[in-house]
Amino acid sequence: MGFKDTLNKFISNHTETRENHSDGGLKTHYYKAMKDKTFNELLTIFHQSENYDVKSSSVDRGEIIVDGKGRKKLFIVATVIMVSPNRTAIDFSVTTETVLPTDFGYSSKVIKELYQKIGKNLEYVGSGLGDQLS
Repeated sequence: MGFKDTLNKFISNHTETRENHSDGGLKTHYYKAMKDKTFNELLTIFHQSENYDVKSSSVDRGEIIVDGKGRKKLFIVATVIMVSPNRTAIDFSVTTETVLPTDFGYSSKVIKELYQKIGKNLEYVGSGLGDQLS
């Protein structure tokens, strides 16, 4: 893990996934599925859990906005983008509501758990594959 990512993990209440993240679990994840199927799978995960409240969703924009209401309050933005036929990417931005300047890695843990749940129903094909798709 890079110094900046390590530092952010311990003194931040916000985590975002990206193509080149130094933590492999926080790289953009790609699935073998069309955008609509991927989007609906993610919506189903949020709707089936009492810990999430979907505030807004737009399949056209590929965006789902969710409030987390578990043991810690969260604000989640999930982005679903079809990058090629039958290949869809999912990224997350998670912010934890806390009075402290850090969430002690909770937001990154939430992202990794969401990726794990998605992988149960969609075929995972890799992480950080953006360079290979261009």
